[in-house]
Amino acid sequence: MRLRPFMDPLPIPKVLKPKERGKNSTYYEVRMVEFFHQFHSQLSPTKVWGYEGQVPGPTIEVEQGETTNVLWINNLPDKHFLPIDRSLHSSGHNMPEVRTVVHLHGAEVEPESDGYPDAWYTNNFQKCGPRFTRKVYTYPNTQRPTALWYHDHALGITRLNVYAGLAGMYIIRSEEERALNLPSGIYEIPLVIQDKTFNEDGSLFYPSTFEVPNPPPDFPNPSITPGFAGDTIIVNGKAWPYLEVEQRKYRFRILNGSNERFYKMRLSSGQQFIQIGSDGGLLERPVRLDEITIAPAERMDVVIDFSNQEPGTSITLTNSARTPFDFGAEPDPSTDGRIMQFRVIPRTSEDTSTVPQFLSRIKRYHECDVKRTRDITIDVGQDEYARPLFMLNNHEFMDGVAEDPVVGELECWRIINTGLGVHPIHLHQIQFQILDRIPIDTAAYTQTGQIRYTGEPESPLPNERGWKDLVQAPPGYITRILVKFGPYTGRYVYHCHILEHEDHDMMRPLDVVKPKCKPEKKLCEE
Repeated sequence: MRLRPFMDPLPIPKVLKPKERGKNSTYYEVRMVEFFHQFHSQLSPTKVWGYEGQVPGPTIEVEQGETTNVLWINNLPDKHFLPIDRSLHSSGHNMPEVRTVVHLHGAEVEPESDGYPDAWYTNNFQKCGPRFTRKVYTYPNTQRPTALWYHDHALGITRLNVYAGLAGMYIIRSEEERALNLPSGIYEIPLVIQDKTFNEDGSLFYPSTFEVPNPPPDFPNPSITPGFAGDTIIVNGKAWPYLEVEQRKYRFRILNGSNERFYKMRLSSGQQFIQIGSDGGLLERPVRLDEITIAPAERMDVVIDFSNQEPGTSITLTNSARTPFDFGAEPDPSTDGRIMQFRVIPRTSEDTSTVPQFLSRIKRYHECDVKRTRDITIDVGQDEYARPLFMLNNHEFMDGVAEDPVVGELECWRIINTGLGVHPIHLHQIQFQILDRIPIDTAAYTQTGQIRYTGEPESPLPNERGWKDLVQAPPGYITRILVKFGPYTGRYVYHCHILEHEDHDMMRPLDVVKPKCKPEKKLCEE
């Protein structure tokens, strides 16, 4: 069925109220449940999973410095409604089909509250993974104000659980940011962009098979695919919605919550986006852009000014990105390139909001302070079933820890991509800074392991010069980021945020460790 775009209004996710509120802390209980959701008025209700019975889940809003405690409750059925590949880690026939663990993406938290992939649990905590340690997660919210998001992170089925609907926004606020007088209240709107494909009966489609030449007799069925992009663009739980906007400025908190799809967004009116923030909060200064490219799990904080548009004008938010991103000669044919529509109406009151020329101060890392450089290679091999196997440093998730950064020490991670596609690489526990991207001779590196630069370092784009927890690593480049883990020690992960890659098997554990003692003085280094 071909759905008609721009029939349904854009829903605004509800803000979740805490169960308890103390002087400097709040307590929430958030249930994961199965229910039916109507993605489009021409579509029958669709079985989904969601937090508090919503897709996307309710927005959680907290103050900077306010400790938030959350009991994430799995009330899901024992059977998954999407195809389970039993050949993946933690997905064997002896494992429960439905298991969940919540990761607050971009949050600086202790490892026990980070949502480690093996800290999963089933309905009512009847079965738990080997790294499960606590039911109630604690988020200190001591980092900069920003828009984070929470989503499922269970080993081997992250792609299925997020696609089923387990995702929502989490916003940290502060008085300092409010004093900037940016658009707020009903003029600040989250946009959670995802993609789905629907069967004729309205149910969610997700591929259950993958074709390889001459498959072995024991080829898994169902089988994971190298990636999945749906043919219908969903914003805040509605397919191709519209939003009535007044002749004034709006602030949009944009999240790419798709499994693998990138979005290269423009406004059909030709006007610019004013980007004011990225993953880790406000930029130093606003950046005006004709086009925004956003990777899976990335967030962009933008202002769009509709004050010069005539009432009755319709403006389409478009997408021209290719899938997989970014190779092939033509835009992705699986969608018609539309995301949502803005319909301009007269202003109801004076717009007193502003976009200051200076937004925040960012303390810069410096390459001369780097204590250690690590090379992280992006590799594609084959598994025992001749399927593509995506890896980091030629290791699978279960191969053990190889990275052990020292808490508080600045490191330079060189992400080496000699393949074809752009990979969105996400590090848990911290926000980092992009140093540059340097083109290399991929043939020489593949054949000999020798790095030969073919051009000058390319500085990050102006809208990438804030704090980041995810970086787009393009093919043919070494992408360098400056990373300082802390203040917590313990077990975390880093991975590609194309969810099919993450599940198979482009995710690695890391241990943030304490400084080693100097033998001669028996004192710890600062």
